[in-house]
Amino acid sequence: MGLLEGKFAIITGAASKNGLGKATAKLFSEQGATVAILDLDLQAAQTAAADLGSQHIGLACDVTDKASCLSAVKTLIETWGQVDILVNNAGITQPLKMLEIEPKNYDVVLDVNLRGTLYMTQALIPHMRERKSGSIVNISSVSAQRGGGIFGGPHYSAAKAGVLGLTKASARELAPDNVRVNAVCPGFIATDITGGLLTPEMLESIVAGIPMARAGEAKDVAGCCLFLASDLSAYVTGSEVDVNGGSLIH
Repeated sequence: MGLLEGKFAIITGAASKNGLGKATAKLFSEQGATVAILDLDLQAAQTAAADLGSQHIGLACDVTDKASCLSAVKTLIETWGQVDILVNNAGITQPLKMLEIEPKNYDVVLDVNLRGTLYMTQALIPHMRERKSGSIVNISSVSAQRGGGIFGGPHYSAAKAGVLGLTKASARELAPDNVRVNAVCPGFIATDITGGLLTPEMLESIVAGIPMARAGEAKDVAGCCLFLASDLSAYVTGSEVDVNGGSLIH
């Protein structure tokens, strides 16, 4: 019996082959959940969902567009009858220094990471409130806690710190309705998000600062998301869970 037997989960930005979202979707499906993979690219979303099995769904959704979020959620509620879990995973990063951040850089990084998390959460709140049940997992970053210094620039740190504030505020507001909201803060995880811009030297210096002496893997983060999505964490809300190999021990 899986931990998510009979549950229905939405995971945003989960079409990237080696990403956190895809690893989380895979683990959730293995634990009995029916999963919807939302991504900007419909074809990629459908392919990723089909990889998990025929009962899973791939949908196009632009998390920065509120109407797009509402429409995706409406479709899934009509199809499934219920949504139990939301993982706000869609995100982008840019390795810019403070003075290199142009308005367009700020807009896109804040929009995808922070505004998208807000819009998807808003889209699901009425349904979860009505059912007095739900778990929302927001993906933040160690970057938010230590002020960058991994890969993303200051605007990425700001967006991911914003996710932590949003997580706590929404957890507080939704707690009376038994809707839990938690954040996961991955450290450096070897995924596609760096877009091939990470040099071997950069990787070496990052790993040097990790007590466990290795980069994280997507499945390391997926396991934490599973815990927060499942009833194992029934009394956990407003928390941030670090998945960083000990990077923040101080």
